[in-house]
Amino acid sequence: VDVFQAWCGPCKTVVDLFQKIRNEVGSDLLYFAVAEVDSIDALEKYRGKCKPIFLFYAGGELVAVVRGANAPLLQKTILEQL
Repeated sequence: VDVFQAWCGPCKTVVDLFQKIRNEVGSDLLYFAVAEVDSIDALEKYRGKCKPIFLFYAGGELVAVVRGANAPLLQKTILEQL
């Protein structure tokens, strides 16, 4: 889940990275969502941050968090979690 604030905006290049990896590993294994923290109360603790935060869930549980649009770290985390 790409967690962002409206005044900051999601990172387009990171969305492209997720789509590329999803195409490589198959759509059954990887799902991508975008969530604006100002409109979701459950994400309140992530408000006030100036960089995107990426939350990784497996089986309904939070398994990893990546802060910032660090494409190599995101790719590594995705592949490790898969």
